[in-house]
Amino acid sequence: MNICLIGDGLTNLILAKILANRNINVSICSEVKKIKKFASRTIGISKHNFVFFKSNIVDIKKISWPINYIQVFNELNQKEEILNFGSTNNQLFYIVKHNELYESVKKNIEKNKFIKKIKIKKSFYDSIIKNSEFDLIINSDVQNKISKEIFFKRINKDYKSVAFTAIIKHQKCINYKAVQIFTKFGPLAFLPYSNIETSIVFSALNEKKSKSEKDIKELINKYNKYYKINSFSIFEKFNLKFSIPRKYYYKNILCFGDNLHKIHPLAGQGFNMTLRDIKILSDLIDKKIDLGLPLDSSIFKEFELKTKHLNYIFSSGINFIHEFFKFDNKYGNNYSKEILKYLGKNKLFNKYTSKFADQGLVF
Repeated sequence: MNICLIGDGLTNLILAKILANRNINVSICSEVKKIKKFASRTIGISKHNFVFFKSNIVDIKKISWPINYIQVFNELNQKEEILNFGSTNNQLFYIVKHNELYESVKKNIEKNKFIKKIKIKKSFYDSIIKNSEFDLIINSDVQNKISKEIFFKRINKDYKSVAFTAIIKHQKCINYKAVQIFTKFGPLAFLPYSNIETSIVFSALNEKKSKSEKDIKELINKYNKYYKINSFSIFEKFNLKFSIPRKYYYKNILCFGDNLHKIHPLAGQGFNMTLRDIKILSDLIDKKIDLGLPLDSSIFKEFELKTKHLNYIFSSGINFIHEFFKFDNKYGNNYSKEILKYLGKNKLFNKYTSKFADQGLVF
């Protein structure tokens, strides 16, 4: 059994580790290009996925920071929260820097005898489609020929919005509470990374009116009620889009990772969706192995049947949240204040919303 993973991003490094754990030969195939470093980008990992990560990939406790409380505010009132989750003694999710997570997984798999790296040559994509030497191919690269020619039929949406990320260094404080503020300019999140560092994610509602770095610093300072800021890291900028393919696989090629679902970052669920997909795929592989069945393209059909509807509903749910707050913003945040304040007092709502964020849709 030989599986090809196209792309050497974080998703494929994790997937390679999962497959190698099952003594499956894995080839990580990538083009000769410099891996983009995300110096100021952090990732939120749900408690459920954090346990899975520790048990099956690598223990990242030393590079993670626990979050046990979430507060949500809007422009109308920045003193009275419209929604909150969590408690002082229970972790909701963990924050980890993208680069540190990538290097941790990369280091863990470097000497694994079941994993090898291959640089993609010019004729690679044509040969892999027509007559592949690999039993299964998993494509996590959004920009390559396979994505453009096979998985081009998609449900797309351009938010015409951009996200800015940065790390602020501040005076030492107790820092286990994440804060999201739906400002009139767009959602602004404060995501603690340590007692002296916090990640900032600001999603500008209008790309054409996106601000300069100086303006964004002023905006952050305006809404910051929590930290005495000493310095800002370099700001990084990302275009925001919604995209999901209409089909998950073609013959023995599976679309995966960001290639499978690109969503708005306001709920911090993109990477968590990928980890849930990895877990489902690994469970299907275990089932095949336990039954003595070959790992062929039928596993991709099962994966699509098991995940496609859930991923679509979950992605659409995140999209709805974005559109609701965008609509609410136009009308002075009056709807969110009343609706969410009412829902926030409902214990059942809080229970299932927390479960939704932690485990996704589980039926």
